[in-house]
Amino acid sequence: MDDLTTFLQQKACALRLLCLDQTTRAGSGHLTTCLSAADIVATLFFHAMRYDVDYFNHPGNDRFILSKGHASPLLYAVWKEVGLLTVDDLAGYRQFDSPLEGHPTFRFVYTEAATGSLGIGLSIGCGQALAARMDNNDITIYVLLGDAEIIEGSVWEAVQIAAFYNLSNVVAIVDVNRLGQSSATMVGHELQQYRKRFTAFGWHAQEVDGHNIEQLVEVIDAAKTITDKPKVILAHTIKGHGVSWLEDRNGFHGKALKPEEYERAKKDLLSSCVSGLPKKEERFTPPMPNGPVAYSGDTSWIMPSSSYEKDDLVPTRKAYGAALAALGNVCDRVVSLDAEVKNSTFAQTFEHSHPERFVQCFIAEQNMVSMAVGMHRRNKIPFVSTFSCFFSRAHDQIRMSAVGESALRLVGSHSGVSIGHDGPSQMGLEDIGMMRALSKSVVLYPCDAQSTWALVNQMSNYHDGISYLRTTRSATPVLYDQHEEFVIGGCKVLHESKDDVACVIAAGITLHEALSAYRILQQQNISITVIDCYSIKPLDEKTIARCATQVNNVITVEDHYLQGGLGEAVTYALRNHNANVTCLAVTELPRSGSSQELLAWAGIDAQAIVDQVLRNLSR
Repeated sequence: MDDLTTFLQQKACALRLLCLDQTTRAGSGHLTTCLSAADIVATLFFHAMRYDVDYFNHPGNDRFILSKGHASPLLYAVWKEVGLLTVDDLAGYRQFDSPLEGHPTFRFVYTEAATGSLGIGLSIGCGQALAARMDNNDITIYVLLGDAEIIEGSVWEAVQIAAFYNLSNVVAIVDVNRLGQSSATMVGHELQQYRKRFTAFGWHAQEVDGHNIEQLVEVIDAAKTITDKPKVILAHTIKGHGVSWLEDRNGFHGKALKPEEYERAKKDLLSSCVSGLPKKEERFTPPMPNGPVAYSGDTSWIMPSSSYEKDDLVPTRKAYGAALAALGNVCDRVVSLDAEVKNSTFAQTFEHSHPERFVQCFIAEQNMVSMAVGMHRRNKIPFVSTFSCFFSRAHDQIRMSAVGESALRLVGSHSGVSIGHDGPSQMGLEDIGMMRALSKSVVLYPCDAQSTWALVNQMSNYHDGISYLRTTRSATPVLYDQHEEFVIGGCKVLHESKDDVACVIAAGITLHEALSAYRILQQQNISITVIDCYSIKPLDEKTIARCATQVNNVITVEDHYLQGGLGEAVTYALRNHNANVTCLAVTELPRSGSSQELLAWAGIDAQAIVDQVLRNLSR
């Protein structure tokens, strides 16, 4: 046995003991899945990976993504063995005031990806690999997956895209320990089945005994020599390895050992450490990374003014594509990801200007969103576009992006019933509610090309979480001039007078219906306030409250379901004010038809607004 093998075995043994300590002390956690993967993690961190211990965000560092996030004690243990955490730090595992949470988040500074919802790590890794390629950065992305999680369809979306883009800088390692949470996996220990699946998709696949350090070193080193395709290492492991009475047994997933079982388990682990424990505490120095010591690229930018003139008829989705291309001209960190609808979202405009920074993700929205998370981690500014309704397919990935505080810019086109004849399957009617519910999210809904242009710039400078821009299929007239300013959390009062009898609050397509209603009512000598609520979250509560309390008759109108939309946001904002609120929204399942037919059917067109104003006046 050579010195390297002995050293790695000692590190693996130390990791297992630290995982036992953490979970027993916390009284919860996933011990057995840590025990199965300890040899893999030890080999990666103490042999294969290049990284600067003192500079976690060094652009040249190899990256490790723990896709099976429930094995978080193993992640914390390895950083302790690297020398950046202490035993006292680990004692805080799962405690309220500790960053060592049950599943990794960015409260722990050495986290590469917030995981825990399974099936997203490989997609994040693919995004990081593409970003590294764009930067000509020679790093390797290692992703540790559990065998149970690779049943997730999103994993196979990532497998396909990695092969399509020949991401040879991705190395996936599957911890094939045979057991899931409550039962055996579909494939069990039949590694040949996994191998056939990965190779069928164009990956280089290799099997290994996941508890044989010498084999792990050999296979991981060999993976570095494969330069024309992504690689997967299928590691045959035993869940609970090292504790004889836990090994390969169901019923222990997510269960910490009782204090009286601790010494028994510790004795087993120590007896399985054939090379013993590390002889002394010392800081590990891995091979240093190659490449740049800091990210290059723009850190500030000024978008040029648009060329739109008032009354031009322009779809906001088209204005989005033009604005994104213009932003790409002044900021080389901007990237565009689209789910095979680029000619509808107008992401193709960006592609024509910046093909090297456009990523075709095909019809795989879940993978697309998590790829964007990976690109954001590698210093990119990702804009992600598809039909607004199809973001619902990737809701879990979007939710986890919010958990990871990723600054994704999501753009949903073809929103609402106003898209017309395509019918309800294509109508985004839940998207505002979905995006509003996310932590630190921003939800924007411009009504014209000029506000769209300005808000794309605002999104590019929002770095605290997800921002969502809702665009419209049909052309709408430009209302604002090129010098009009739009800020996140603002609104525009387009009409207001002391004689107003109602305050109509709208956004996007229904803002134009509200303006039409204003003109109809003017002919009857009835005045109303009209507000363009382009920022739905955060809401300009101060302006809305001022206008609402002056008339005590508020009408919201939106091309969205009532639940979670603009009306609910306004109603909540006015809950402590003396204001009556009526919400006009889509309340039934739509059907195919023309845009105007559907707006009228839903009761959100100009005539419906007029009728509601008159009804409220007659009360």
